[in-house]
Amino acid sequence: MSGTNKTAIVTGASSGIGRYTAIALLNEGWNVVITARRSEALQETQKMSTNPDNCLCITGEITDEDFVVELFNQTISRFGRLNLLFNNAGISSAQVPIEDLSLGEFQRVLNTNLVGPFICTREAVRRFKAQSPPGGRIINNGSLSAHVPRPFSYAYTVSKHAMSGLTKCTSLDGRAFNIACTQIDIGNAATDMGGRHAVGALQPDGRMVQEGVLDVQHVARTIVHIASLPPDVTVLDINIMPTNIPYIGRG
Repeated sequence: MSGTNKTAIVTGASSGIGRYTAIALLNEGWNVVITARRSEALQETQKMSTNPDNCLCITGEITDEDFVVELFNQTISRFGRLNLLFNNAGISSAQVPIEDLSLGEFQRVLNTNLVGPFICTREAVRRFKAQSPPGGRIINNGSLSAHVPRPFSYAYTVSKHAMSGLTKCTSLDGRAFNIACTQIDIGNAATDMGGRHAVGALQPDGRMVQEGVLDVQHVARTIVHIASLPPDVTVLDINIMPTNIPYIGRG
């Protein structure tokens, strides 16, 4: 289904899942506002699509409330309406025992993975309610860690469990306004963050095991499909992962 005249905001679009999702949306005819902290990398994302003229690059930090408000203001000013927010931006931290994890590092991960998506969600919902007709869709990038943690992953796992709460609250409170919300839990996509598990990932029994990885294009196409659904259809949770990943029965 073509997304012509539909507009999306994609956070963390300078690389990985955010980059390839933005490109897939642009190639389907969407207007896409991409944001991240690295301006040159954002411009590379724009150039990789077949419709670069439909793309607006805005560099900034999603944990900065003033920046996020301006991001949404510029989106509406440029394209007139918002149909989709993809809360993708996220970081992880070193896998260390909790006694070696500093408060500053824990807060850094929570700020990017949870506070940023909260601010973006708040501003998206504000615009969705004000539109005529009201409505829109939010897709949150969760993780298998929203269900089952890896060893020594306190900050990341806590942030992704919290993302599940954000997703459910948004879906509940948004349904009266035709606002749909999805959490996509991705396992080992072939990106800088997920692809390293192909080299070796720490297992609960202490072994380092090579795990399967998933072509990121499959993730992007899944997100585009959900985004193309009519607004009265919600996919609350979806999981996409390599068939041979040690997730079911992890332990």
